[in-house]
Amino acid sequence: MYSSKITGLGYYVPENVVTNNDLTQWMDTSDEWIQERTGIKERRWIDPKTGDTTAVMGAKAAKIAIERAGLTKDDIDFIVFATLSPDMYFPGGGVQIQDLLDMPTIGALDVRNQCSGFIYSLSVADQFIKTGMYKNILVIGAENHSGGLERSTRGRGVTVIFGDGAGAAILSRSEEEGKGILSSHLHSEGAHAKELALIGPSTNRWVPEIIEANDPDDVSYFPYMNGQFVFKHAVTRFSEAINEGLAANHLQKEDIDMLIPHQANLRIAQFIQKKFQLSDDKVYNNIMKYGNTTAASIVIALTEAWEQGKIKDNDLVVLAAFGSGFTWGSVIIRW
Repeated sequence: MYSSKITGLGYYVPENVVTNNDLTQWMDTSDEWIQERTGIKERRWIDPKTGDTTAVMGAKAAKIAIERAGLTKDDIDFIVFATLSPDMYFPGGGVQIQDLLDMPTIGALDVRNQCSGFIYSLSVADQFIKTGMYKNILVIGAENHSGGLERSTRGRGVTVIFGDGAGAAILSRSEEEGKGILSSHLHSEGAHAKELALIGPSTNRWVPEIIEANDPDDVSYFPYMNGQFVFKHAVTRFSEAINEGLAANHLQKEDIDMLIPHQANLRIAQFIQKKFQLSDDKVYNNIMKYGNTTAASIVIALTEAWEQGKIKDNDLVVLAAFGSGFTWGSVIIRW
């Protein structure tokens, strides 16, 4: 059986910076209030005039990752695209990437696992590589949150958190033992699905009902989050997923060289860092400047950490995420 290695990374975020102070024009909030609860100082939101969309941002990130991997678009065998904010209800963004990058008619798979979307996508791609089915897979996480957020005091608990952006990774076949993705660990608990969800539009409230109701007070079209409930479960599941990955590979927390947690809330990341007794140079966070970019957050952070030389050859890198679904998981990588 082959192993799979990340051979290229790239990310793209919109140029439009939205600070906490900028949000005060739409809602009753403050920079102090947001930073205290989330650690976020600013985020990137798409300027509609730029033409950026979820797929367009994903394609921009992908071009960088492909080039850094020393490949061309024609070397890519398969696409795995993770998002909760596709450009269209259907089809998904994977086929748009194939078209935008003018690729051959390769397969494209969409993953709808929200905050853990990149973890799930990387795991899927890993299996395709290890079994020998594909040689080079493009894995993308991309989100356009700003177009669907409620910019009012009523929606501030969610709106202040989320940002737009995309990241991409190339996963390639390798015969080097003990390197690359060592294992992945995936979980879900659907009993709590509605604690972090967007209920409509959906087939439970479909187009005829939406048009007929035309109700400006219907909040089912905006994301809902039970923040305290999510935080409580997140810190537990993050720890479990990390420990599970370490145990599966006979490793200890002291072996971790870099932890890249999903950028959901800086307070969650700090809690996990303290619990695992990791120094600041062993955890990478960038939620302060990008907010929560959901499926894109881990791969954007991973790319930045790598660009800054914080990830070196033979380092043990741990990726972990928890989010809507509830779904969570971890991926253990020997760089």
